[in-house]
Amino acid sequence: MKARIAVLGGDGIGPEVVAEAMRVLRAVAERHGHDFELDELPFGGVAIDAYGDGLPSATLEGCLAADGVLLGAIGGPKWGPEAPVRPEAALLRLRAELGVYANLRPIKVHPALRDASPLKPEVVDGVNLLFVRELTGGIYFGKKSLIGDRAVDECAYTVAEVERITRVAGRLAARRRGKITQIDKSNVLETSRLWRRVSERVIASEFPEVSIEHMLVDSAAMQLIRNPRHFDVILTENLFGDVLTDEGAMLAGSLGVLPSAALGEGRRGLYEPIHGSAPDIAGRGIANPIGTIMSAAMLLRHSLGLDAEASSIEKAVGRALSSGARTADIADAAMSGAPLSTSAMGDAILAELAAAE
Repeated sequence: MKARIAVLGGDGIGPEVVAEAMRVLRAVAERHGHDFELDELPFGGVAIDAYGDGLPSATLEGCLAADGVLLGAIGGPKWGPEAPVRPEAALLRLRAELGVYANLRPIKVHPALRDASPLKPEVVDGVNLLFVRELTGGIYFGKKSLIGDRAVDECAYTVAEVERITRVAGRLAARRRGKITQIDKSNVLETSRLWRRVSERVIASEFPEVSIEHMLVDSAAMQLIRNPRHFDVILTENLFGDVLTDEGAMLAGSLGVLPSAALGEGRRGLYEPIHGSAPDIAGRGIANPIGTIMSAAMLLRHSLGLDAEASSIEKAVGRALSSGARTADIADAAMSGAPLSTSAMGDAILAELAAAE
């Protein structure tokens, strides 16, 4: 297969972890006879510094022409809340331009990392859940105003927006345990009451084999820590999904190991680890590249249809972890030797990938 992948290293540790994912993609292409063109493009804070725009026109054109987009991370204190142009605005624009409205964030606790989680092993053992977060609506995209001492952020959803994301959750749940938990704040918010009505109707009429329950976001935040195995597919709006997925990351022990995919109606998607740019450790070579490497695997599966190749990456990561490979964020006191650097973790995964061939 010949495919073009737009690669956005971004800011902070983004270029470091993306470099390891690129090594893995090149290795997969070589072993399986594919031709992946990895097109590196400026995005985020570095693009603001160079071009005055976090999403330069050439970068957007490259992303729209690609089969999939791999992103590292964006942002940092240099482009903080008071900055006239912010990287986060570029990310929202990119999502909208790509038409990616469904954010998939799987959280699966690897047995080798059960002790890396701050929660008790008996709580996290067997956790395997999937967040389906609506990505292009809600309060992040609503009208905003600041007049005097009054600030307003509008949260709005349409029936069509809720229907299409619910269908994504329904299709995925049907291939898993057949259970959806829809998260909202329907005791307070009109948008949440719309979510309940619409999601209930779509699942009942189009996915009769799937069950759906509804849970308030504050209760869900508690249950995610108290009893995470209760969940299979979690369906939620943009803001709630943003917050809860970072909380859920602690089940797996670190933000550094978790990937995500943002999908729309076509096959092209935007893939990125759920962690941020971590400017405090940028340039030190200690960031965990697993989340980005696993995001590259999701790109192969969802945008290129290369399920076997994606699985080979995921299994290689699992074997590397089982063998004791650890970066600093997932190291524990029982570990022998020093934690691995970013590139050394990449080496360990590449070695497992090669050994399986």
